[in-house]
Amino acid sequence: MPSTTYLEAIREGLWEEMERDPNVFCIGEDIAEYGGAFKVTAGFLERFGTRRVVDTPISEAAIAGAAIGAGLMGLRPVAEMQFADFISCGFDQLVNFAAKCRYRWNAPVPIVVRAPSGGGIHGGPFHSQNPEMWFVRTPGLKVVCPATAYDAKGLIKAAIRDNDPVIFFEHKGLYRRIKDELPEEDYTVPIGKAKVVREGRDLSIVTYGAMVWTALEVADRLAAEEGASVEVVDLRTLMPLDRDTVCASARKTGKVLLVHEDTRTGGMAGELAATINEGAFEYLDGPILRVTAPDTPIPFSPPLEEAFLPNADKVLDKARWLYRY
Repeated sequence: MPSTTYLEAIREGLWEEMERDPNVFCIGEDIAEYGGAFKVTAGFLERFGTRRVVDTPISEAAIAGAAIGAGLMGLRPVAEMQFADFISCGFDQLVNFAAKCRYRWNAPVPIVVRAPSGGGIHGGPFHSQNPEMWFVRTPGLKVVCPATAYDAKGLIKAAIRDNDPVIFFEHKGLYRRIKDELPEEDYTVPIGKAKVVREGRDLSIVTYGAMVWTALEVADRLAAEEGASVEVVDLRTLMPLDRDTVCASARKTGKVLLVHEDTRTGGMAGELAATINEGAFEYLDGPILRVTAPDTPIPFSPPLEEAFLPNADKVLDKARWLYRY
């Protein structure tokens, strides 16, 4: 069975859902004739036509508004933000309207907002952010961050079928780097369920997105250097958060390291630390530690970006200290 890249997995999921349900359509900047900035929708125009692959002006507010309106009328739009950073231009409509329709009059808004995010591509402060926490703290929105090609396909399909708005963060650095052998049959990955991607007994690393691969590298290195058995938990979904799996891992190993590419203050690590403190405190054998980006905009300069982003060496340093604690 041939391997499928993370990018192609998202593309396959979109294509299959558009084939399955005529109410699904794509909308965004340069997604039709050009095939999208990252070529996720290449070939969609020829197969599905201009009514279902809709190019827009450079206006994220217009994209969000059109998608919400279409969703309220019974369609299932998949809106692409060319870069996740520019989702802020549609912020008001997403957090003050789409997120609240279910609460205000029980109206479903079945939209998916695709948001290519993350650094490591030397894109600078306007093309490299991880803005997931803007939406995690907004009741009414679901937020997913797949790390693998398998999960990327399964979660995009689950998001499209969901009757509430889903913000789908796809890490640009994984697009062509990560591959999986995908099942030929139809499948989805449940929203709101984390996955233990590596079993361990001495220490847990809880993370999501591209940092899952960093955590797995660290687990290998710590096993080789210290004989440590490291468990790696991939959150997959940030809202709703699978607190049970996180706390179960904390209770199992007694030591927890929290890792994310997002900046430190107000990041997911803080919420996870509080969750573990409330649900597994008496099982802990060491302090809850975190490795994150610092509280600055992401630099454009490659050496500065490398200094800014978490990497395996930084995570290993904290993991080794915690293991020996």
